[in-house]
Formats: sequence, C-alpha cells, structure tokens
Amino acid sequence: MPLARVTRHREMTTMKMLYDSKYFVVVHMKSCASLPDGFVTGASAAAGDGPQLPVLERHGFEIVDKRSGKEVYLDGSWAELFQRHIQAWQENAPTQQEVEDTLEQYAELAQNPVVMH
Repeated sequence: MPLARVTRHREMTTMKMLYDSKYFVVVHMKSCASLPDGFVTGASAAAGDGPQLPVLERHGFEIVDKRSGKEVYLDGSWAELFQRHIQAWQENAPTQQEVEDTLEQYAELAQNPVVMH
C-alpha cells in the first residue's frame, strides 16, 4: 500500500498589544501559514518557478480580564465585530471609560483561565 506524502505547514503568528490598562489587555493576533518547500506565491509563481498554493491568513483578538484572570479569544464574526469597534475608536477617540465599558461586555464571554507558557 503506497504511503501518502504528508506536507507540514509552518504557521507564523504576529502579536501586537493594542491596549493595556489596570483591568484589561487586548492583543491582536494575526497568523499566516507559510508554504511547504517547493511551493511559491506572488512573482515567483507568475514566473513559473513552482506550483502555486493559496495562503490562508487569519486574525483574532485576545481580551484578558485582569480582575478575573480569564481571557476570551475572538475570531471569525466576533473578531470582525470587535474590529469595527476599534475602527470607530480610531475615528472618534473615546474616553478610557468608554473603552473599558466595551471591553467589559466582551469579558463576560471569558471562560478560559489565563495560562502562562
């Protein structure tokens, strides 16, 4: 029976702290799977240097409630909704209390204890 070739993708994740207060921390996480050996994208693919493989880009937000020691990770539609809050804050310069009130609402979703690793 022939064995299937398993190709492992490496994932590169960037993390950027967006907010840090006495009660909350917000981190934006963006990951992008890197390509397996022999695959190319962009100009190299256009030049015919190898087979082209799409790259999946994902992002989300981690909100840590320092008071409870719990965190919530927002991705998908939750991340898009939170991204709209951030864009509104960039346009309207909210008070710290307005930001904290919004984060408080999201923190109600937090179920996971913060784990240091």
